[in-house]
Amino acid sequence: MKSALSMVFGVAAVALVAAPLTSHAGGAIAGKVTYSGKAEQKEFLFSKFPNPNFCVKIADKSKVDGDKRFLKQIEVGKDGGLKGAVVAVVDIEDKAFMDGYAGTEVKAEFCDFQPFSGIVVNKRPFKVENTDADPDDPKSTAGVLHNPHSFTVKGNTSATVFNIGLAKKGDTLEKPVVFRGGAEKTGYFRLQCDQHEFMQSFFLPVTNAHYAVAKDDGSFEIKDVPAGKHKVVVWHPFAGKGNRVEFDVDVTDGGTANLKAEVK
Repeated sequence: MKSALSMVFGVAAVALVAAPLTSHAGGAIAGKVTYSGKAEQKEFLFSKFPNPNFCVKIADKSKVDGDKRFLKQIEVGKDGGLKGAVVAVVDIEDKAFMDGYAGTEVKAEFCDFQPFSGIVVNKRPFKVENTDADPDDPKSTAGVLHNPHSFTVKGNTSATVFNIGLAKKGDTLEKPVVFRGGAEKTGYFRLQCDQHEFMQSFFLPVTNAHYAVAKDDGSFEIKDVPAGKHKVVVWHPFAGKGNRVEFDVDVTDGGTANLKAEVK
């Protein structure tokens, strides 16, 4: 009996040693982006642009006050949370991700480009769809004309990538993002409607899938980051004068690295 019992425990011990240890692809980076300054918005008069009676119908009424339309350049939430900041790991170049990136998508809806901020990948598609039509305007029943004009921006210089009109509801465009002269390492991608100046969006170029856009309260989470020490940038097109703020982050297998990122 003793010999049999010893044999059972012996087999169990061997099985325990032989079982592989649980492995993790990496960990996560989570935290909050805060801004030490105040919220800012730029004011436009609907009357100076086409389709004023249609554009005022935008669902987000915080962007409208009578005949005024606002471009919310900086939105600051509770405890200084910076909405729309892009957080990205920048020391990994994932060719498979870049080659397979399907493209960044933007919609023009009630004279507003959505999203306000996000990411692009150099030489990969950028897509814009016009969803606007005004049944009350004989000139715009088929569609409200929008003219997406995109730029790569580096410092004080910018270069046009595409400038294409979308005249009808349902019209789309798809063009590659093209940064030149290393602008993708320090610059960003900007979209503006030439018909309605208050329609603007901004995008940070990335080289891997490890990024996030801060929520309304400034919080974010990036999952499945390879374990190790990484360089992370936090960027907002207006806060901190549009400069990238860099942080060192140490990610452990199965762990979550906390990043409290302040933009000044």
